[in-house]
Amino acid sequence: MSKKALVVGINNYSMGPLQCCINDGASITSLLERNGDNSLNFNVKFLTDVESKAELLSHIEALFSGTNIETAFFYFSGHGVKTETGLNGIVVADGSVVYMSEIMHYVNSSRAQNNIIILDSCYSGALGNEDSIDNNPSILNVGTTLMTACDESEYSIENSIIGHGLFTQLLIDGLTGGAADIQGNITPAGIYAYIDRSLGPWEQRPLFKTNINKAAILRTVRPKVSIDILRNIPSYFDTINAEYPLDPSYEFTNTPEEIHQYIRPYATDEHVAVFKELQKLVSIGLVEPVDEEHVYFAAMHNKSCRLTAVGKHYWHLAKENRF
Repeated sequence: MSKKALVVGINNYSMGPLQCCINDGASITSLLERNGDNSLNFNVKFLTDVESKAELLSHIEALFSGTNIETAFFYFSGHGVKTETGLNGIVVADGSVVYMSEIMHYVNSSRAQNNIIILDSCYSGALGNEDSIDNNPSILNVGTTLMTACDESEYSIENSIIGHGLFTQLLIDGLTGGAADIQGNITPAGIYAYIDRSLGPWEQRPLFKTNINKAAILRTVRPKVSIDILRNIPSYFDTINAEYPLDPSYEFTNTPEEIHQYIRPYATDEHVAVFKELQKLVSIGLVEPVDEEHVYFAAMHNKSCRLTAVGKHYWHLAKENRF
């Protein structure tokens, strides 16, 4: 199944130019086109300075039409507006408005498994709210995710020094890998959590609305540890509450060849290999030493290690062959 994206950045406005929107779109396009390992990801159509409402709506319609589509993704960076009638929308270069309900009309008619819309524009938080333009609420169908740079009454800020919108710079950072989970998957929910943590209560507040039964993966990057190590978790811990006993033979520096104090039992290749995997699991918060601050001392003092709450989650995933 295919993944396609429509990315739009508009700087050249008759109502007043912007500086960063085309740069926003170019960076998002580059990240979406390929995963972290350079494998193909989205088929992206990148548009700049779209001239008219009819032109933009024709591209939006094309994005959300078709069959056998895994994910349809729409990103917009440009002016947003709240009209005198109280309706919010995004603005094209000639100043005409594409209303939020017009976008949602095409989204809700989509047959893609996942429909993802991200708007970096002022007042964009109205996307997905009830909108009287067609006398129907903009209901989120299953598989739909909306993310906006701010709520329906706020401005979305550009930062000409960094060359991106405040929200989009965080989106870029998240897609680069900042929002990746332990397996290297980047989802809309992960990106929102990353952006939410990065913006304080006095800054613009991004909104996230979704109705999904399975998380869509926007991009993948190198996992924090290899999948093989994650799959090994149940081989070290028989149950989620089990402790793995350690001793000095697990520490590779505990050998007579090293010029410092060493104690029995000396390091063995088998135990050292296991300990290196356990240390990687400690580094990402899945395993913790028992009664010691560092896992090194747990080994040297004949203590043990155990799964953290997150580690127990991944233990279950490994037992059920979920990765």
